[in-house]
Amino acid sequence: MTKTPDTFLDLNDIPRRVPALADLTLADIPPRVGLFPLSGAMILPGGHLPLTVFEPRYVALLEDALAGRRLIGMIQPQEEDETDPLPVLHNIGTLGRITSFTEHSDGTFSITLLGITRFRLLMEGLTQRGWREGTIDASPFFSDLLESDPSPINRARLLSRLKSYLTAHQLQTDWSLLDEMDDDMLLVILPMLVPFSSEQKQALLEASTLDDRAGVLLDLLAKGME
Repeated sequence: MTKTPDTFLDLNDIPRRVPALADLTLADIPPRVGLFPLSGAMILPGGHLPLTVFEPRYVALLEDALAGRRLIGMIQPQEEDETDPLPVLHNIGTLGRITSFTEHSDGTFSITLLGITRFRLLMEGLTQRGWREGTIDASPFFSDLLESDPSPINRARLLSRLKSYLTAHQLQTDWSLLDEMDDDMLLVILPMLVPFSSEQKQALLEASTLDDRAGVLLDLLAKGME
């Protein structure tokens, strides 16, 4: 005999454990997140970053993130020293949300992070699982979570300088894809894709506004041709 529940479950009104991306607000940003220090792997809000995770402590970080809010703090070390297990970190990083992952038979993972918002690292420590946890403040970058009006940039100048930079370094790109991007997305994708140094990528990350980022990007492309 089937028991009829006193209250029927509304299948169209089941609360999510993790807010939808479009619904994220500053209140959804936790005060502490697991940190993934990685030189040269800069992600900007709105950008996608594919990663292969194989080191045991970062596999543990990924497992714990997947069991929670699916958030990881990407942040660059101040020095590119792969021999230092606990390098000093920059003060500014980006909170990324795991939007896809594949677990491989050898225990490694392939994941994709979506940049959510930048954050300021206030303090950090080592967890018992081996990964570093940071106390963060995302409030200085609350605008990263808001829809903004398109930023006016000199697109022709930017693409012309990019073409000169790529030619000087004997690099190629898919210009048809760049042509399809709006100006704001161009200012997300190019800083992540152009092979700048870690410090140069950090300067792009820390630029306050899209207009500031466009200026830094133009300067770096010009310096890259000197």
